[in-house]
Amino acid sequence: MTDLQTSRPHSAAVPAQADRPARGGRPGLVLALILTGQFMAILDVAVVNVAAPTISTDLHASGAGLQMVIAGYTIAYAVLLITGARLGARYGHRQLFQLGLAGFTIASLACGLAPTTATLIGFRFLQGIGSALMVPQVMSLIQKTFTGAPRARALGVYTAVIAGGSVVGQVLGGVLVSADLFGSAWRPVFLINVPIGLVLLALGHRTLPHLPKDRERRLDLVGLLVLAVAIGLLVVPLVLGHELHWPLWGWLMLAGSVLAFGLFAQVERRIARRGGQPLIHGRVLGSPGLAAGAGALFLIMFNFSGFLFAFAMHLQAGLGDSPLRAGLTFAPVAVGFGVSGLHWHRLPKRLHLPLPMIGLLVGGVGYLALGVLVSGGRQLDLGVELLLLVNGVAAGFAYSPLFARALSRVAPADAPDASGVMVTMVQLGQVVGVSLLGTIFLGAVNFPARASASGHAMEVTTVFMIVGAVIAAGFALRTRRAANLG
Repeated sequence: MTDLQTSRPHSAAVPAQADRPARGGRPGLVLALILTGQFMAILDVAVVNVAAPTISTDLHASGAGLQMVIAGYTIAYAVLLITGARLGARYGHRQLFQLGLAGFTIASLACGLAPTTATLIGFRFLQGIGSALMVPQVMSLIQKTFTGAPRARALGVYTAVIAGGSVVGQVLGGVLVSADLFGSAWRPVFLINVPIGLVLLALGHRTLPHLPKDRERRLDLVGLLVLAVAIGLLVVPLVLGHELHWPLWGWLMLAGSVLAFGLFAQVERRIARRGGQPLIHGRVLGSPGLAAGAGALFLIMFNFSGFLFAFAMHLQAGLGDSPLRAGLTFAPVAVGFGVSGLHWHRLPKRLHLPLPMIGLLVGGVGYLALGVLVSGGRQLDLGVELLLLVNGVAAGFAYSPLFARALSRVAPADAPDASGVMVTMVQLGQVVGVSLLGTIFLGAVNFPARASASGHAMEVTTVFMIVGAVIAAGFALRTRRAANLG
């Protein structure tokens, strides 16, 4: 396992592989193909944030409907991610990548043509299923196509794609919506995936290597079902509760989600005792620093995704910005996140251990300052943009080292499952962030509203984000202690 101080994010997540690359295909073309698929999947999370107000106007979507348009994709992706990885190992990474890409492309077409909010939400779930089948194969194909120095370079490009997806997504979403091609408003943010997906499918059929299959890998369908139920019981009342005035059934569902998560833990332990392959093995969670790291990453993405949703609404519905300007406004925070996440390891080594906690505390102060600045409906200026850049840098300095640290002491045999746990927690953080922080923001303002009212709602939302940052810093401190013990 690569030492934390020298690893890039995600590289620690990969088990030792044979140093012999897969036969067949041109490695450079394979890398370009699979990373383009990865890029599309990431893009579709970011691009919808900027398009959300326009979707609301065009489809007469409620605040809860918008939250589900964004969260539905991530829910399906998070729940099925680990299962997608196991399906790839069992039935072939090439086959599952192509199947997931085909599903993602068809669902993108359906999203672009959706006539109602309900159908759009359903097709977003299908998009998430396609991503859950496609994306886990990317890392495996990189590891089994490249070896030595080319593998390290490929992983560097992979990390850059992860970081760059959110940057391009925010800006591209603004460009496409503002262009209003043929009066199509928000629809091109989904339809653009279709020609790209078709080209990738044709190239993949000719280029992707045929890799050995591991028929010993088993699925945990019972665990998958219980986890899906638990997440549904948690997310649905968070999204719908405010607009329905928090009915009794919502509180019962939240209580039921606690019981369902407890049942999931029991099911997983029982499968492990019987010698099966649970979705999340207790042995993996017992790796030093992994559980604390997963908790910190959950809260980082809780804040980040909730902020993107709420601030996009504030910019367009509150301040009256165009989608293009709103997209460009997000560029500093996304660029800061990407650059610091890529280059944190170049800082002096003495800073590596405290860096996540520093980043989280600086981020908390940044959210406090942002809430104060926008509270009166202040129009954006250079000061706000610089603050967004600082917040992005702080988040990147926390996210990437924590990901690497949490996986640095995982046994090589457990690395794929540990990586799946971490990525699943990241996705769940996004789901809960959009659901809960989005509900807090929308509960504090009724659009159409004055800029000052929207600014006040943003201020209220940042209070909860500050609490999240402080709790995440506590988790980061625990991972530091685990690293010191190692």
